[in-house]
Amino acid sequence: MFSEELKAFRRLGLRHVLLQALNFASVIASGLMIWKGLGLVTNSESPIVVVLSGSMEPAFYRGDLLFLTNPSSEKYHNGDITVYKIPGADIPIVHRVLETHDAKTRTGDQSVPKQRLLTKGDNNEVNDIELYRGLEYLERKHIVGKVRGFLPYIGYVTIAMNDFPQLKYALLGGLGLLALIQRE
Repeated sequence: MFSEELKAFRRLGLRHVLLQALNFASVIASGLMIWKGLGLVTNSESPIVVVLSGSMEPAFYRGDLLFLTNPSSEKYHNGDITVYKIPGADIPIVHRVLETHDAKTRTGDQSVPKQRLLTKGDNNEVNDIELYRGLEYLERKHIVGKVRGFLPYIGYVTIAMNDFPQLKYALLGGLGLLALIQRE
C-alpha cells in the first residue's frame, strides 16, 4: 500500500530529510505563534473555541467555531454570550449572561468595582449555578471571552479528532510523512 512512498523515502538523502523536517517544524512553530498572537490581540487565553454541546441551540450548534475577545475594560450585559471556565473543569462552557451584579470589594484603602455574572444555556431549563462548583456567581477571572463571531460546522473536525484519537494520529502522521517525502 505504501511501498512506493517507502522506496521514495529511502532514495532521499539525509540532508533532504533534515531540511523537510525543519520545514515541518517551521510550520508547526508558525501555527503556535499565530495562536499566541491571537491570544494577545484578543486578551483571551483561547481566542477560538468549538461548541461541544447543544446547550446554546438555536443560537449555536454543536461543531460551530466561535471567535472570542476579552477586553479588560468591558463590562458584560444581560444577553451577552460568554465562554467561561471554572477551576477544576477541563472544558470551557458557552452560555448567555442571564443576570449581572455590580459589587465593590475593598483592596487596602481602595474600593474596586467587581462585576459578577449568572449564565444559562439558551436550550437549558435552569441557570448555571450547579455548574459553578460552589460559587454563587462567575467573576471576571472565570471568563475566557465574549463571542464576537462564528463559523458554522467548521469545528466538527476538532470534535471528530477528539472522539476518534486514531483519526488524529493518522492525520498528523500522514501530514508528517508527506512533509518528509515531498520533493520540492
